[in-house]
Amino acid sequence: MKAIKGVLLTCDSALKQILLTMNEKQSFIIEDLDDNHVVIKADEEYRVRLEVEAELEKNSFDA
Repeated sequence: MKAIKGVLLTCDSALKQILLTMNEKQSFIIEDLDDNHVVIKADEEYRVRLEVEAELEKNSFDA
């Protein structure tokens, strides 16, 4: 088995659902640990953070 460098992300359940949906298209989650933690590939961290920010921006409301 090959070792993979990973990054532990702590998130709430809503963000975790976004991550799981994104992962279906571009497999980057190494391990789904529990309700608030996932390990993702280290070399995908920056891209995942940008995509999550963009997704959250789409769902925000400006008054």
